[in-house]
Amino acid sequence: MSLDVSAIRADFPILSREVNGKALVYLDNGASAQKPRQVIDAITKAYEGEYANVHRGLHFLSNLATDNYERVRAIIARFLNAPHEDEVIFTSGSTEAINLISYGWAGPRLQAGDEIVLSVLEHHANIVPWNFLRERQGVVLRWVEPDPDGSLPARKVLDAVGDKTKLIAITHMSNVTGTVVDVAAIAAGTDVPVLVDGSQAAVHMPVDLSSLGVDFYCITGHKLYGPSGSGAVWISRDRQAEMRPFIGGGDMIRTVTRDAVTYADPPLKFEAGTPGIVNQIGLGVALEYMMDLGMENIAAHERALRDRARERLRELNWLNLQGDAPDKGAIFSVTMDGAHPHDMSTILDKRGIAIRAGSHCAMPLMDFFGITASARASFAMYNTEAEVDALIDGLSFCRELFA
Repeated sequence: MSLDVSAIRADFPILSREVNGKALVYLDNGASAQKPRQVIDAITKAYEGEYANVHRGLHFLSNLATDNYERVRAIIARFLNAPHEDEVIFTSGSTEAINLISYGWAGPRLQAGDEIVLSVLEHHANIVPWNFLRERQGVVLRWVEPDPDGSLPARKVLDAVGDKTKLIAITHMSNVTGTVVDVAAIAAGTDVPVLVDGSQAAVHMPVDLSSLGVDFYCITGHKLYGPSGSGAVWISRDRQAEMRPFIGGGDMIRTVTRDAVTYADPPLKFEAGTPGIVNQIGLGVALEYMMDLGMENIAAHERALRDRARERLRELNWLNLQGDAPDKGAIFSVTMDGAHPHDMSTILDKRGIAIRAGSHCAMPLMDFFGITASARASFAMYNTEAEVDALIDGLSFCRELFA
């Protein structure tokens, strides 16, 4: 079944607006996706008529809010095909999720000289928490570089694993190049625990945790057409049992006395304080929206956009495409001699085209490519081939200005 993109676009109110007198062409989805009316309405409904704190109350509204909130845990488990619902831990996004694993699992287990393998493709969210352990505990970071086209073969990652390797922290899809990493092959090739940053991949392709064989998998809601400040991390029961709590407070405890604290069972053990109740409810609606469309259908549509964009970009022999792995996602980072990416972004914005310019929270990858910044166009399920062509026309206009 193919997607009815016109019907999908009608669900996203912001896509009908104009920017600088031009129809909006939103190609900044790698940073954050837009929200469908269904998510917006669910958030409004939750605040207007169903809001109360969760887990604590015995009154009607608290029970209703708790049911709506906890229902999302099952939705996320279904979206990721996770083995057990209680392996899903709510977070504010992938950044909090990775910090939770760094502090709660890696921190107590790693000593000076122990190694973490990670790739140059990583987002800063999957770099900085491990640098904390490098700075504070003497943990060694072993970096794996991609191939010149941005590909990252699983064998390269596995070859970096040694006797002192305690964790592999790897992206599932690069937010800069769209490179897809075969995390299942990595997990199958080693006994070392594998953490996967699924922030980009979960948006664009089906994820099946029952077959990936990894230990940790992070998602972030604002890229999944849900609210900012929502997200989750899947942690296998075995790894949960090895973890200490990350943040202390209410809701993650069983008993508190003057001299002792006992903790609740997971997942509540890792969810201290009043959570982002409505944000998570919105995320649940967003994931159901995607599942109703079909993740395979979304992936097929975006592959078609990728193929058209790749073909059209290759026609521009004055444009430098940074990373072009064969089986990549619909994310393209480019540079142009004589034009700074910020200038390119500004010129495209005047034509109503929203892209991102900068280092994309991936400075090690910028260093690998020998650049300081790039202009990135990232596509989503609501984008069209006409918008691909609008991007090409806009880039050609940039060339005319700077030639």
